[in-house]
Amino acid sequence: MAMTDLFFKSALLPSGWESSVRISVSEDGWIQQIMSGTSSDGCKDVPGIAVPGVPNLHSHAFQRAMAGLAERGTSSTDTFWSWRERMYAFLERLSPKDVEAIATQLYVELLRHGFTSVTEFHYLRNDIDGSAYQDPVAMGQRILSAADQAGIGTTLLPVLYRSSDFGNKPPAPEQKRFVADVDDLISDIAALKDSTANNPQYRVGLAVHSLRAVAPEDLAYAVSSFRDIDTEGPIHIHVAEQTREVDDCLAWSGARPVEWLLTNAPVDEYWCTIHATHMTAEEATRLAASGAVVGLCPTTEANLGDGLFRFEDFSNAEGNWGVGTDSHVSVSPIAELRLLEYGQRIARQERNIAAGAQDRSTGRALLQHAWTGGSQASGRSTGALEVGQRADILSLDENHPALVGRTGDEILDSWIFSGEHTPVQNVIVGGKWVIRNGHHEREEEILNNYATVLRRLSS
Repeated sequence: MAMTDLFFKSALLPSGWESSVRISVSEDGWIQQIMSGTSSDGCKDVPGIAVPGVPNLHSHAFQRAMAGLAERGTSSTDTFWSWRERMYAFLERLSPKDVEAIATQLYVELLRHGFTSVTEFHYLRNDIDGSAYQDPVAMGQRILSAADQAGIGTTLLPVLYRSSDFGNKPPAPEQKRFVADVDDLISDIAALKDSTANNPQYRVGLAVHSLRAVAPEDLAYAVSSFRDIDTEGPIHIHVAEQTREVDDCLAWSGARPVEWLLTNAPVDEYWCTIHATHMTAEEATRLAASGAVVGLCPTTEANLGDGLFRFEDFSNAEGNWGVGTDSHVSVSPIAELRLLEYGQRIARQERNIAAGAQDRSTGRALLQHAWTGGSQASGRSTGALEVGQRADILSLDENHPALVGRTGDEILDSWIFSGEHTPVQNVIVGGKWVIRNGHHEREEEILNNYATVLRRLSS
């Protein structure tokens, strides 16, 4: 199999910062060899400083199109729950073609800011009237088509959604586009796995929307059925995002959401708990011990007024976490990591929280979690420049004002904490150069398609 040799003036490898680095990539996008202190002879010279691409572990792609449309005050208290009503109204008009156009634009934006893969928590399943499409995986295939057009690695998670609240209450009319039977959902997952089996860019897993949307017996059956077809596939679930959810779970079961999940589900290193905002110290310690990743989405959590994650307790227990952009009020991994750190600084009135009272770079600590946790949660071999990993690589512009004169981990600190304009210059995903000098080769066409959809939706 033919290989491509990429040359970088400087690169962050597991061993540390190295100079004159050659990365050899197989035709299907895997890193086969890495050499440092070598020449660029016979290589494609990639300008900039090479670092691993960042995995985005939580996305609802269609929500990119409504970012900014729920920022008007009301006469009553505005919360996540009132935002959710606006979201329901927005999605009533979306067709599969619309979703594809929105997702493609989003994925190009994610790439330009440094995400090289995305985990799509995919619950917009049914037609506008709530009936199944003739092809039940039509929406999922549109997401994969969008990912293919953009060139981003993707983990697709079809979502189980059965009820409107704890106690298996029937779904509300506005939730009709989400509802799925367990057997039908598992069949969809199997079909999507078959269609992507020969493409290492893609992975398919299972998402359970939340404890309020899935009864215990359905949760157990779905997980068991999924494990019959994929013993190590990713399983994601929203949990404990809102205090009302915690109160309702206590009223229903006598246990808090994370407590209930850890006691009643086979949570392990293949699981990812999205948000897990409202935990006790004991829950945080138990969740860390399970090996599961917590999916943090700081800008969305801030936008919705969710609250702050119990970072200190979870970190002290050596818990794993990564970041996602969720509702896409931000499309930048750096914005997510910066807000995560700043939220903890404000709460604790201290600095350099992620560094953990050690003599190390805060930026490096934040990014290392994003790389490692994101890779684990997505079920993809990414997040490090090493042999056997996907060739998902960013190059940062060394002449960008935020990075001029920076060396070593100062580069990562300055990337996160200095300025807003992204220094991401080039992006390589699975060995393919998808962003060159900050631009995608199809960005104008993709933006025009997106704009057409938004103008129609706003008319």
